[in-house]
Amino acid sequence: MAKSIYVGNLPWSTSEEQLKQLFEQFGSVLSTKLIHDRDTGKPKGFGFVEMEDEEALKAIEKLNASEYGGRTLKVNEANPRKEK
Repeated sequence: MAKSIYVGNLPWSTSEEQLKQLFEQFGSVLSTKLIHDRDTGKPKGFGFVEMEDEEALKAIEKLNASEYGGRTLKVNEANPRKEK
C-alpha cells in the first residue's frame, strides 16, 4: 500500500523532478506534487511524495531534518486531507 509523505521547507526553486530524484534513492516514487499559491502561481515551499510503505518509512527517517538546497527539510507521513 502507498503512503503519502509531506515534505516541507523546500527551496522555492525545487522542481517536481528534483523532488522525485531526492526520494528515488530510497525506492520507487509513485507520484510527486508541489503546492503553488493559487493566486500568484508561486511555489509555497512544500509538497507531497507518494511511495510504497516500507520505502516511504525509510525515506522519512533519512530525510527528516536533513539539509537540502540550504534548508532543513521537514519530512513526515502526510495527514489525510480534511473535508471543508
